[in-house]
Amino acid sequence: MRFEFSPEDEAFRLEVRAFFRDHLPPPMARRFYIGAHPPSREDVRAFQKLMHGRGWGAPHWPLEWGGTGWSPLRKHLFMQELYDADGLDYSWQGLHMVAPVMLAFASEAQKRRFLPPMLAGDEFWTQGFSEPNAGSDLASLKTRAERVGDEYIVNGQKIWTSDASMAEWGFFLVRTDADVKPQRGISFLLIRMDTPGLTVRPIVSIEGGLGLNEVFLDNVRVPCENLVGEPGMGWTYAKYLLGKERTASAFLYFNKRELEKAREIATVQRVNGQRLIERPEFARKLARVEVDLLALEYSVLRVLSQEKNRHDLDAVVSALKLRGSALQQRVTELQVEALGLHALRQWGHDEGEAIEGGEALRWPPQVPGRTAQALITRASTIYGGSQEIQKNIIAKLAFGL
Repeated sequence: MRFEFSPEDEAFRLEVRAFFRDHLPPPMARRFYIGAHPPSREDVRAFQKLMHGRGWGAPHWPLEWGGTGWSPLRKHLFMQELYDADGLDYSWQGLHMVAPVMLAFASEAQKRRFLPPMLAGDEFWTQGFSEPNAGSDLASLKTRAERVGDEYIVNGQKIWTSDASMAEWGFFLVRTDADVKPQRGISFLLIRMDTPGLTVRPIVSIEGGLGLNEVFLDNVRVPCENLVGEPGMGWTYAKYLLGKERTASAFLYFNKRELEKAREIATVQRVNGQRLIERPEFARKLARVEVDLLALEYSVLRVLSQEKNRHDLDAVVSALKLRGSALQQRVTELQVEALGLHALRQWGHDEGEAIEGGEALRWPPQVPGRTAQALITRASTIYGGSQEIQKNIIAKLAFGL
């Protein structure tokens, strides 16, 4: 049996490939591939404006708000080409996470205010969900928002807040009613990150990145007009958001790109004069990952094509998240194994000049960033819902346990 794309879809793929080849600056693509965490604000903005100028700023948004109107298959092809070109997978916190919530639940005034600058790359966002004692168990969050007149007064703490140091806005889950069951007392609030009383403190992650943060809120005053939807419905909106995130958390395109990079490394690395790719033991490891990744890809395609199956969609999405996050770790570990002693060289995030030239020219081009990537993907089975939570969801929804 052969699976092929139509001539029209293949032509679309080549159009996207040509655009990235002709318009994505190679130094920027190199920085994205090396994977500084987070990428610089300047690079994120420049890339988003490049995409927005071509009409591709948010392929998954509705057409009336700047989306592309592409079929699920064309979105799939686009994302595959974006990763193959070492492009940036957009501004996750804004375009992928809060935007779908706004499109589904926000007022028209909120959509008009926030979506256009997000699409144009003029405003960045951060997610304020997790707390020191409320990670996967978000219903136990303690950050509270008390309504006083036309404002909410917010007090509490958030942690693991991605991109908070570069964001103008954040979307926060806050407790607005302590007298109802936990899930019913949570609301979804938009807060400017420069509001008096809000403090951001970076957290240095295992690979040296500064993308994660603590956020402290001390009597932060927020206009009531920044409430999304209805009070007490934040839990519903959060589940909607996390469902969107976990669908993408199969990280199919990342895994496919990184597997090809592992193959490239194994093609040039030698052991006792023999190319690593030709050694049966390593070739078997590569093949096992490739087979599992192919199975993941067809599973993702089944979801994108809305194929009917006998299991609850949330259970299917959780299964994709489980397999995709585990594959992230396996693929990046394979790269580190293939690099051998070269993997011992850690490229810090303050070494941008060395990475782009100078010292980096004396190293194989596959080396910078690979060890850091393998380290940060240790968290892939935790963020977006830990693997234990995903297994519980599957057990309950797929098997009634």
